[in-house]
Amino acid sequence: MSAVAMNQAIHKTRETMEVLRVWRLGVEQVCFVLGLPETRSRKLNRLGQYEAFPDDPDIQRRAAYVRRIAEALHTSYPTNPTMGGRWLRQTHRRLGQTPLALILEQGEDGLEQVLAELDCTFCWELNSTRPS
Repeated sequence: MSAVAMNQAIHKTRETMEVLRVWRLGVEQVCFVLGLPETRSRKLNRLGQYEAFPDDPDIQRRAAYVRRIAEALHTSYPTNPTMGGRWLRQTHRRLGQTPLALILEQGEDGLEQVLAELDCTFCWELNSTRPS
């Protein structure tokens, strides 16, 4: 991997880990959401500072979902950065529970459902790639 690609990977990892920190997730929860193998908190602290996520397509996809959820929340609440965290912790009528609980119960499927709720373009992409 080139130095530029490595710096980009570390930047994306840092961004993702910052979002998960703002969401106040514990070590086990971060590992579950991202699909990481069990990892010590020291190792998680190095992610984004000196290391990037493993080059695993599942982990990269989940991390991208986390970043897109954060972007969609910022778009929905541009003047109040704390509202995104509040939205994640409030029961949502269409999801039937809090979005964060859905993510923590269902992992990648929960990330997809929450992102589809926040970003209609993702919902369109998701429906166009699934067989009828």
